Amino acid sequence: MARPGRSEESRRAATLSRPARVAIILTAFACMVGFAVVLARLTLEPSASSEALTHSNFTPGDSIDAYLGQPAFRDTVKQLGGNILLGVPFGVLLPVVLPRTRGLVRVGIATAVTMVLVELAQGAFVTGRTFDIDDVILNTAGALLGYLVLGRRLGRAIHPRRRHWWHRFTRRNAVDA
Repeated sequence: MARPGRSEESRRAATLSRPARVAIILTAFACMVGFAVVLARLTLEPSASSEALTHSNFTPGDSIDAYLGQPAFRDTVKQLGGNILLGVPFGVLLPVVLPRTRGLVRVGIATAVTMVLVELAQGAFVTGRTFDIDDVILNTAGALLGYLVLGRRLGRAIHPRRRHWWHRFTRRNAVDA
């Protein structure tokens, strides 16, 4: 029995041509490089004026609680929202640039590992910056959000999964029966 949904011809027509996929992948790669530059400028520049105010946070939720307890709502939104938005490009671009990172768990792990490395570099090498596990959590949440909203569809459109030979065989037999 044939499965409901789009026919094989409409699925083939919906796939992008090879030059279009290559152009999109190269554009996504350029965006990823641009994002890396922005990320480095935002997170790896020294902040000597805040050196006395900084402290490392290895306890999940501590910094988030501190942000939520601030009297200035604008600062809370800037800190929490900024960290979430900083992760969104990972969720959108990773499945396009690296098809093996496609999937919610894979995007989450790749983002968390990358952000832990950024936070470790901040804490070890940058004046006025420290490691904060909540930044990793918020950045990863942003990547997962970006993946769910756009990255999943883009990844599937650019890198469609190839059907194995047995899928074609079983589908053909199901249609003939």
